[in-house]
Amino acid sequence: MSLESLRAEVFQANLELVRRGLVLYTFGNASGRDPASDLIVIKPSGVPYEELKPADLVVVDLEGRVVEGALRPSSDLPTHLALYRAFPTVCGVVHTHSRAATAFAQACREIPCLGTTHADYFHGPVPVTRMLSAQEVASDYEVNTGALIVSTLAGTDPLARPGILVAGHGPFTWGRSAAEAAHHAVIVEELAEMAWRTLTLNPTAASLPSYLIDKHFFRKHGPGAYYGQPGREES
Repeated sequence: MSLESLRAEVFQANLELVRRGLVLYTFGNASGRDPASDLIVIKPSGVPYEELKPADLVVVDLEGRVVEGALRPSSDLPTHLALYRAFPTVCGVVHTHSRAATAFAQACREIPCLGTTHADYFHGPVPVTRMLSAQEVASDYEVNTGALIVSTLAGTDPLARPGILVAGHGPFTWGRSAAEAAHHAVIVEELAEMAWRTLTLNPTAASLPSYLIDKHFFRKHGPGAYYGQPGREES
């Protein structure tokens, strides 16, 4: 992918967060990585979405050094970099403070897999991290946030659970592109809203049985998938 194409995709991923009502003011950010060069395009820090232009996006390398751009990259860049370094299949990362998902994060609760809509996208619950310690926050907050996400996902295929809730903070999502990461941010918010309403109606609602989770997840993902049309991205 050319840098120009990646910049355009990341710009649209950031705008998708606005279109779907997942961000307010300067909340949130999206980035994308070119797997050939390991260059990353990310939203600049503190720039309102209504003022954002493709030329404002910042290009950095995998160590966070600015390669192109006059503005400072998002303050969440070190967290994005931790995910890119840990998971070679991840080429897009999104962070929002969307309302329902952030409520689960503030409650330090995972989003349970209560129905098949959830299982279509996540092979199990949307996990939640532990709370960062005072030392982790004081020493290198964003780096340690990334390390916490990576350690929480240990042993997990990141594309089977393409999002996480950082306790007390909010959701991070990812995918094989910036567009897919933004799509997953929309899905996580919808799953959080559904779970919240389900648990309000029935506080003892149980997780979906594993056989039903497996059926719905693997019919859309993996070598045996049969949902949708070959060669066409699902929506």
